[in-house]
Amino acid sequence: MSWHLWIDAVPRPGYANMAVDSSLLDRTEQQGESWLRLYRWSPHCLSFGRHEPAARRYDLDRIQELGVDTVRRPTGGRAVWHASELTYAITMPADRFPSLRAAYLAIHDLLREALGRIGVRGSLAPPTRTAPLKAGPCFARPAGGEVLVNGRKAIGSAQLRRGSSLLQHGSILLEDSQRFVESLQRADAPTETGEVRVQPAPPPLGRPVDFTELAQAVATAASTRWSSLWTRVDQPRRILEAATKYFPQFQSADWTWTR
Repeated sequence: MSWHLWIDAVPRPGYANMAVDSSLLDRTEQQGESWLRLYRWSPHCLSFGRHEPAARRYDLDRIQELGVDTVRRPTGGRAVWHASELTYAITMPADRFPSLRAAYLAIHDLLREALGRIGVRGSLAPPTRTAPLKAGPCFARPAGGEVLVNGRKAIGSAQLRRGSSLLQHGSILLEDSQRFVESLQRADAPTETGEVRVQPAPPPLGRPVDFTELAQAVATAASTRWSSLWTRVDQPRRILEAATKYFPQFQSADWTWTR
């Protein structure tokens, strides 16, 4: 199976990033392509999971007052503040793995290996029940199979299966700014009774790590583990043009807030 690698040099707004990931999933569905995209966000953005009750949990008035950019992802999971991080997106035929869970674990193990390439020792969180949507922000606590560094969650991911194809994308924290998400919650937001909050990873891995260093480590780990034909994409014009059809969806206040 051939792969396409795109280290996206241009930080993009939330709606554009989600549109591009959706466009890559289209290419997987229509042409059977597999993609690894590594990217950033500008401006910084608060994203919600597809089924998360954002309007009941987060203070829209405060968010608008602060000028915080928001978007709802096509995948599941809970809220993430996209600031200093490397975001990865993988699309591939879903039958590459026996189940979505197997794909989730394999991708996280790949990312754990990538961290090891830059001297950061990670581990996969032990199995646990899936956190409910009311459990607070994504990085409030780890789920089973997510990547931990020094016992704390360093990577948060979410999936979408559409037809015969899979999208998994997620955030690898370069700095810890996830407490900002909690500051945007409504005072009356429901929470899970008895929840134990686990703090997210401190500035990774004990030393400054920049986007370029980590992107190269992820790309190398992927090409080594999934050894096949890899094509580096440096001229993504067609992908960006195709992504514009999703702009209205991900820019829509109804899509973002009507839950």
